[in-house]
Amino acid sequence: MSPSPASAASAAEAVAPAGRPLAASAPRGAVAAVLRSGPSEREVDLSLRPEADAEVRFLTPADPDGLHVFRHSSAHLLAAAVKDLFPEARYGIGPPIEGGFYYDFGISEPFTAEDLRRIEKRMRELVRKRLPFQRELLPKDEAIRVFEDLGETFKVELIREKAGESVSCYRVGDFFDFCNGPHVPHTGYLRAVKVLSSSGAYWKGDAAGIPMQRIYATSFPDRKQLVKHLHRIEEAKRRDHRRIGKEQRLFLILEEAPGQVFWLPAGMGVVNRLLDSMRARLDRRGYQEIRTPLILNESVWARSGHLDHYRENMFFIESDERRFGVKPMNCPGAALVYRSDIRSWRDLPLRFSEFGHCHRFEPSGVLSGLTRVRAFTQDDAHIYCRLDQIRDEVIELMDLVREVYGEFGFEDIQIELSTRPEKSVGTDETWERAEGALLEALAASGDSHLLNPGDGAFYGPKIDFHVRDALGRSHQCATIQLDFSQAPAFDLYYAAEDGTRQPPVVIHRAILGSVERFFALLIEHTAGALPVWIAPVQAQVIPIADRHRDAASEAVTALRERGLRVELDDRREKVGLKIRQAELRRIPFMAVIGDREVDAGAVAVRTRGRRGQRILSVATFGDEMERLVADRSLAP
Repeated sequence: MSPSPASAASAAEAVAPAGRPLAASAPRGAVAAVLRSGPSEREVDLSLRPEADAEVRFLTPADPDGLHVFRHSSAHLLAAAVKDLFPEARYGIGPPIEGGFYYDFGISEPFTAEDLRRIEKRMRELVRKRLPFQRELLPKDEAIRVFEDLGETFKVELIREKAGESVSCYRVGDFFDFCNGPHVPHTGYLRAVKVLSSSGAYWKGDAAGIPMQRIYATSFPDRKQLVKHLHRIEEAKRRDHRRIGKEQRLFLILEEAPGQVFWLPAGMGVVNRLLDSMRARLDRRGYQEIRTPLILNESVWARSGHLDHYRENMFFIESDERRFGVKPMNCPGAALVYRSDIRSWRDLPLRFSEFGHCHRFEPSGVLSGLTRVRAFTQDDAHIYCRLDQIRDEVIELMDLVREVYGEFGFEDIQIELSTRPEKSVGTDETWERAEGALLEALAASGDSHLLNPGDGAFYGPKIDFHVRDALGRSHQCATIQLDFSQAPAFDLYYAAEDGTRQPPVVIHRAILGSVERFFALLIEHTAGALPVWIAPVQAQVIPIADRHRDAASEAVTALRERGLRVELDDRREKVGLKIRQAELRRIPFMAVIGDREVDAGAVAVRTRGRRGQRILSVATFGDEMERLVADRSLAP
């Protein structure tokens, strides 16, 4: 019987005796190991026999590195099944990804649903055979010849580009692949597999390159985890913001404007309430709102560094024999506003907020609803401050993030500190000061954080906030970025207390991030059942018959006069149908009026997602909705 990786601890430390395979010391469920030699570590197969006694840490699917090995092996299993069934398919790459893995294939015809079922069946057959993953080390020239003889041109290309003098390959059954490993001992470990879907792709992600077919799949250490994951996938489909946006008539994305949003009245109302809520918070914190131009001369983008570091993501236009860049970010415009006046140390911190409309080029293949667009509204601000003010400003911003996200029920927030990337501007000293300032603020806040080396912006390090939605998915949203480079680039100074001219530190921050992306997150987190205060329609009044229409109209008027968003559904349809349709639109309340309610001057209130009804006067019903709005209640 195959081992049950799910039952093992996530990691186990041991000493591996020389000459014995690591598997002899491995705990139940281990899939690979990390061999430690001095300060260096390397992941290895359990079949390895150390030359000397060695410190070893065993990996199981319960920890991220072990799960990566598990799913990487599953990708090889998928490719082996495809090659068995489609010998003409040429295989490309097959990495693990969040929630599963994929493998790309060069094949003349797209995979059909029936093909995917056959592939999954073949994978299960290979699992039952418990085929070993066998590592072979070949000289580079020999590896190239082997894959040329196999007709695997993609692997030949990768070996020429990436491999050293020796090439690591793995064999599982008849399948042979170029791979550094490690892998699980045999296919019997991969008992819970599921082929999910297929789509078009391109070799190396180049839209001008060779078309490929990508198969997505997932695997888990046991069947229960797989079933739970598949249920989560179905729930994600139910919550998909694109489907809900269509059902509730919130927005459109049309071929006439790829990657750009047509906001419909209901969706525009939600956006405006989001922004109004943010404006109220920022007013209390001393922000000043600005609006900067959409198009700026190319020289501005050269000065900011975007022309060198972000050109491929920008749109450009020409006018009056000059070239202009459509802004992908708001920061250069804010810098020009700062420079337009004399600034003193007494003015700092100076906080400029902007809900700026930005454009970024995204390849058509990655555009997706509201989450990946070419035009979006950035909930942005630029804070100009002194060095001694950084700590307090960053702590204040972290409090603002928690306040905003807590209001929508996002309590699970992971903080990441991202440091200097390979492509960057500024000196080593500047980056050390910037990273040190953020570390100090994080320490003072008491929040734990993860380190994300090399993922900072080109102009400075940053703190990113990842929130988990109702399905446990992680989304990067708010960001705080420190910038010591913008002030010198734009000649930004303030008159210091000692009479000298000093450059301010610039803090870039976004709380919601892209408004469009946050809207999508909010829809999927709530499954479209938005809180009463922000919902497009807060209540629908439904007369049972024509004779109840006057009373229903009077109730609608009274509630609207209180600033509530109320609709009258006086269609000549059955009441049950109207209620079902209101539920599908996720309207928080349905107020039904019949003979009894007319006589009592009341409404029969049904609450979204609940059974039963309550008889309330129109005034009491209005009071209840006003209280829910004032309290920012998450549910009616």
